Amino acid sequence: MNKENFVSKVFKWFGLGLLVTFLTAYAVSISETLLRLVFSGPTSMIIIILELVCAVWLSLRINKMSTTTAIFLYFGYTVLTGLTFSVIFLQYQLSSIIWIFLATSLIFTLFAYIGKSLHIDLRKFGIYLLIALLSIVVLTIVNIFLMNDTLDIVLCAISIVVFILYVAYDINKISNNMYGDSENFAILGALNIYIDFINIFISLLRIFGKDRD
Repeated sequence: MNKENFVSKVFKWFGLGLLVTFLTAYAVSISETLLRLVFSGPTSMIIIILELVCAVWLSLRINKMSTTTAIFLYFGYTVLTGLTFSVIFLQYQLSSIIWIFLATSLIFTLFAYIGKSLHIDLRKFGIYLLIALLSIVVLTIVNIFLMNDTLDIVLCAISIVVFILYVAYDINKISNNMYGDSENFAILGALNIYIDFINIFISLLRIFGKDRD
């Protein structure tokens, strides 16, 4: 698979993943039965655990699994994300969701272009991005108990910066065929930029989203 075909496949899977997530989220949001099923009892926690399992299994075993399994795990992850995403259609105005989705798309495109255009290997910066990401995760967990709104906004702003940099980092790896050139690795590349996009979108929505009346 040549470089152009590989990049094209990555963005194909990425686009399909986003489509599945938002269609799933909207479908659940308009069904009281599904909403009760997703957010009642331990179901939401089970969904989060399954998301982590899908992402970790796909990342660690990508070169040992069949393409069918990789596709199943990828779309499983995007559907599970869609289930938890359904709450945004209840909390935020639809116009706000659309505008912030478009803003996220523009930001993503800009930094994807930057990452693709850079003729240097960005892998050496990966450790710094990982440290920043782990710090955000730890502080977010701490803030669950503190419930500090100011800290929440600050963490959202930092998350936007970190995942914007991750976009450039991941696209740089994809463009330079640092994953590999098989269908499985195209799916893995799509998963990584999908996670970048979703996190930027959620952080922007939490800062700028307008609540429903």
